[in-house]
Amino acid sequence: MARVKTGVRTVGAVLVAVLGVTAGLTGCSSTGGKRAEDARKAATAQGKAAVSTPRWTFGMVTHSGDGDTFWDIVQSGAKEAARKDNINFLYAHDDEAQQQAQLVDSYIDKKVDGIIVTLAKPAAMKGALARAEKAGIPVITVNSGSAESKEFGALTHIGQDETIAGEAVGEELNKRGKKKALCILHEQGNVGHEQRCDGAKKTFDGKIQNLYVTGTNMPDVQSSIEAKLQSDKSVDAVVTLGAPFADTAVKAADSAGSKAEVDTFDLNEKVAAGLKSGDLGFAVDQQPYLQGYEAVDLLWLYKYNADVLGGGKPVLTGPQIVTKDQAAELEEYAKRGTR
Repeated sequence: MARVKTGVRTVGAVLVAVLGVTAGLTGCSSTGGKRAEDARKAATAQGKAAVSTPRWTFGMVTHSGDGDTFWDIVQSGAKEAARKDNINFLYAHDDEAQQQAQLVDSYIDKKVDGIIVTLAKPAAMKGALARAEKAGIPVITVNSGSAESKEFGALTHIGQDETIAGEAVGEELNKRGKKKALCILHEQGNVGHEQRCDGAKKTFDGKIQNLYVTGTNMPDVQSSIEAKLQSDKSVDAVVTLGAPFADTAVKAADSAGSKAEVDTFDLNEKVAAGLKSGDLGFAVDQQPYLQGYEAVDLLWLYKYNADVLGGGKPVLTGPQIVTKDQAAELEEYAKRGTR
């Protein structure tokens, strides 16, 4: 009976995410949050899982480069769900698409029970997902590749719709009275990044210009943004597509003597602090912790009960526009690595 009750609770949590009722996820009372955190720590200390199902092995392969803190948050959520669901969780990453596909193949060779994968460069990943399907291994896509997920045979996709997220940025820039913005793309070939900037262009009443930088080289990122701001004083907003680049953009604006507001996609501890101090205008949170958590949880539900969510559509975890008003509340969660 305990197993069935746990499954019901899990389905309820997932449905909350699908319905977009984020109050319980982001705005719970400090007392309730502390009880949940204390219970989690107690279970972890005792080495207990919340279910008695077989110890399945799930592998996650992402397109992350080294040092990208966004993926630390995704992993944090995945590991928490894995502990609860009695899952042996494996993680690998490579920012080169062919190597990412090879990592998926290595998990197929290991006969894992489920695979979670990102599709930042979908064409290179199609064959790997087909091989997983042939091997009878269920796949869930996460973060990027919502348009290709179903076509490639995945059970569902968990993340934000990048075009919708971009449109939300354009609307927010309009509210702030901005007229000219830079959209900083730090990974060429990433379809999700292009969709974000294109989405912003759809709704922004001003002008947006794409600026491509080498995301693995922060000095290059800073110098490129600085040079652009020095040459074009009419730019009044800079939008970075990842939290680690927001602080660098602030430094670039300061060095260039620019008054352009820096805004960013994604949230981490530094971004929360920047919002709180006013160094940053707003952030677009796609809730990476939730992406990792729900990916593991939905694979477990599929293995345990043949459940699939989304009805062929992505399960959205964002976008959520975060401003200074919410920064103090979220800073606590960002410090512990869950936002």
